[in-house]
Amino acid sequence: MHEHVNDSYVQRAQKEGYRSRAAYKLLEIDERDRLLKRGMVVVDLGAAPGGWSQVAAIKVAEGGKVIAVDLLPLHPIHGVEFIQGDFRDDSVMAQIESKLGGKKIGLVISDMSPNISGINISDQARAMHLAELALDFSLRHLQPSGTFLVKVFQGVGFEDYIKLMRSYFARVVTRKPDSSRDRSNELYLLGTSKFESTFENSTF
Repeated sequence: MHEHVNDSYVQRAQKEGYRSRAAYKLLEIDERDRLLKRGMVVVDLGAAPGGWSQVAAIKVAEGGKVIAVDLLPLHPIHGVEFIQGDFRDDSVMAQIESKLGGKKIGLVISDMSPNISGINISDQARAMHLAELALDFSLRHLQPSGTFLVKVFQGVGFEDYIKLMRSYFARVVTRKPDSSRDRSNELYLLGTSKFESTFENSTF
């Protein structure tokens, strides 16, 4: 708690009105890779408390669309359409499609993490499972040439996951933002230019 309260990014987020320090991770990655463009349609998986959705909504502006999905409730954010539920459920996907209104998803972002138990093997397996679910969603619903950004943790399954992403995206790179805590083994994988009709060959 002491570390959290005295964290410079936590203090900065409070001052600048972001829901969480995680907002700066997306800001850093976007500054480097130019993911977020005006008019773009973005889906934020596991969005609560909303830091990434806030950043995305500002970047895509009025002509764009940000759809946030989470099992937990999310306090309203200007420019963000929220759906509470499991993105794997048909009912939730129907709501997403309704909100899309025929538009194509250009970017899927996922900063999801499991509730940490302290058992490393179990925590790693659950984290990789969440990353796999996010990849599955992106393969099913991203437009051809779309982009996918996901949080992963180094450990068992990490290298296999990178190889899997490279079979579906023309370019896959790792990112470790300065705002990511040094002691954390989290990394972000960025897949750009999704291949057309790749899901037919998916291992999911």
